[in-house]
Amino acid sequence: MLELKDLHVRYGGIHAVQGINLKVERGKIVTLIGSNGAGKSSTVRAIAGLCKGLSGQILFTGSNGQTTDLVGRPPEKIVARGVALCPEGRRILPHLTVSENLELGAYSRSDRKAIAADKEWVYTLFPRLKERHWQPGGTLSGGEQQMLTVGRALMSRPDLLMLDEPSLGLAPILVIEIFQIIKRLNQEEGKTILLIEQNAFAALSIAHKAYILEVGSIVLTGEGQELLTDPKVKEAYLGG
Repeated sequence: MLELKDLHVRYGGIHAVQGINLKVERGKIVTLIGSNGAGKSSTVRAIAGLCKGLSGQILFTGSNGQTTDLVGRPPEKIVARGVALCPEGRRILPHLTVSENLELGAYSRSDRKAIAADKEWVYTLFPRLKERHWQPGGTLSGGEQQMLTVGRALMSRPDLLMLDEPSLGLAPILVIEIFQIIKRLNQEEGKTILLIEQNAFAALSIAHKAYILEVGSIVLTGEGQELLTDPKVKEAYLGG
């Protein structure tokens, strides 16, 4: 579904992503883990069309079977092709209601009945959002805002859902809940997911495949469960 070929991302003199190669197969959870500054967020921002200093290829095959190089395409065109990003830090619009934030996720669509049906579907995934559909997004708890961010991305009906640090700043019990939802989206709804995460144990526990990123380069690749027991990964990311 998604293949990065020799992808480079530069910000002025900073070479944030240094020629990585990565594949995401349809129906799988793939995680990209690494420490702060490793280039994880730069990678997903590049895929979403939010970075300018790119070279290499970002090949995406949508549900229509057509493959497109996303490099150089504007973010709204990438969303329309079936790629959605839940950004780090949530970035909901705090003065809009939960319902209005969700509707913004469907801005590229015109099928009003289907949009309404998808909103109800999101509410079945996140019952607390339905209970608070009238509340301004800024009044929600951190966990509820993260649910709203995921729900907003799902409203675009993406073929590929990218999650950038979904557990950041959440209490441990909410981290468990968010990862249960990610697993459910994959197993029950068939969503393909690219997960960027500092919580290596949680990410590797649910991922079919994992890439370890250090200083802009991929240094290790394998199945999630395999890397959970890798001595180097355990020492560097799992506390020994």
